Amino acid sequence: MAANGPGMLYVTMQPREGLSLDQFHEWYNNEHGPTRLRLPQIFTNGLRYRATDGQQPHFLAVYDVTSMAHLETATYTDLRANRSPREAATIGEVAVDRKFFDLVATQQSPLFAPIEQLTDAEAEGLVLVSVEVSLKAGVEEAEEAVTKWYKEEHIPMLSKIPGWLRSRVFRTPSVIEGAASEVKIVTLHEYAKENGLEGPEHKAAMSTPWRDDVFAKYIGHKGRRTYELFYVFGPAPRELHALSRLPQTAAFSTADGRISTIPGAKDAAVNAFVTTADGLTIPYRLEGNGSPGAPTVAFSNSLLTSMHMWDPLVAIIKAERPDLRILRYDTRGRHDVPTPPVPANLDMLSDDLAALLSALRIPKLHALVGVSMGGATTLKFALKYPSLLDKFVACDFNVASSDANTAAWKERIAVAEGPDGGIRNLAGVTVERWFHPHTMTEKKDVASWMTEMVAANSVQGFRYSCQALWDYNMCDEMKSNKVPGLFVVGEGDGKGALVKAMDGFKGLLGPSGAEFAIVPLAGHLPMSESPKEFWDSIAKFL
Repeated sequence: MAANGPGMLYVTMQPREGLSLDQFHEWYNNEHGPTRLRLPQIFTNGLRYRATDGQQPHFLAVYDVTSMAHLETATYTDLRANRSPREAATIGEVAVDRKFFDLVATQQSPLFAPIEQLTDAEAEGLVLVSVEVSLKAGVEEAEEAVTKWYKEEHIPMLSKIPGWLRSRVFRTPSVIEGAASEVKIVTLHEYAKENGLEGPEHKAAMSTPWRDDVFAKYIGHKGRRTYELFYVFGPAPRELHALSRLPQTAAFSTADGRISTIPGAKDAAVNAFVTTADGLTIPYRLEGNGSPGAPTVAFSNSLLTSMHMWDPLVAIIKAERPDLRILRYDTRGRHDVPTPPVPANLDMLSDDLAALLSALRIPKLHALVGVSMGGATTLKFALKYPSLLDKFVACDFNVASSDANTAAWKERIAVAEGPDGGIRNLAGVTVERWFHPHTMTEKKDVASWMTEMVAANSVQGFRYSCQALWDYNMCDEMKSNKVPGLFVVGEGDGKGALVKAMDGFKGLLGPSGAEFAIVPLAGHLPMSESPKEFWDSIAKFL
């Protein structure tokens, strides 16, 4: 058997007395599992099961491995060698049994779909039967004989059980572990939530002459466990439920600061990142309702700002709509661009959001809210990924670019890259252009906050991300839109010019047009300037 063949990492776990299940699940779901799923060249999935047979260990995690040889590389072994202090301490409170399995054979139903491709609602509750048999010592043909029986009789008979999905035959120890005196054959049988286990087809498969002969000659011991699936990993941590039940002292941060958690019933939040197909890191923050099934509202920020431009609005939403889960992320160009640099476009920006939702295993957004470049991204996302979205709010944006705007962006790049203050100079003039005069005079702290946010943007990120607004036109495309939309604009944006523009193109959205709202005493970023008034404008729509 080749070491570069596929296989499985199979881990049973039993938390010891004194370790709370919330702490156990939060660590495993937010740190341990996602870290491995960020290595798709090694792990194609990560699944968690709980026992249904009353036996210990109560928990099982399985990871399909593309090639068992990967588990001998530093990419994988460094994960264990460089554990965080939190992980090292938690593992010390868990009885862990790790096994490496080599895949021998697979048979599956036409109805089978890889679990990682299912939604959580479809996956949770799927049944797994794990059978481990020890081979009699000294019988050279035992492994071959048992495997032959599984492949040619037993699994074909199991396949007749209603709800059968797949059976796989593994052997352990894995070839990467070397030879061992005792070889075991492990079979994993997967079934739908509703199935015919213990029915007539199952009983028939358990009573045949061939089976009796195999057990009499070759099998020394059999163990059987039954489980149900309760969690599917993605590469992005998303566990808010357990986190919300932990004390503040359970807060966690990685050494590089790129992942952190905030516990607590009201303030639970996960700060982490995903990596796009072109290698760019996109930070995100997930907070609000801790239920995995809570409706999720996502926010797409404007050019030159960060996800924190939504802070005042998010505070209102968390108070007014505790049923919602809230997702924010930093748009491409906030921190950096891919290497080599590539100009952004609206397709790329909408693809980034789709990749984020996939990594978080969010099958569909309740709503997407975006402003300025984020508003254009929101409309593009609704047009490109209508199945991922129930409704959207697009704010202070244009459905098409103009030559004058392109020229203005080029001038702003020159300012940001200039020697005399650079992007800080650009920040000052930009915020003054964006904000309503009322904000500049009566809310100076808001203007100062936004100026600092703009000044902190990556100069190179700005240069390449602003090009998404140079050459686009969604006028014809938006006529076929199928997702309900609300257009919102600050009354003073462009000294009122954008109000007229958005009022003019709202009718192009789908067969009945977009709803339209104007926020008083606000300019280009009404959700930052006048968050309560902005919320009043969108609350009914959401």
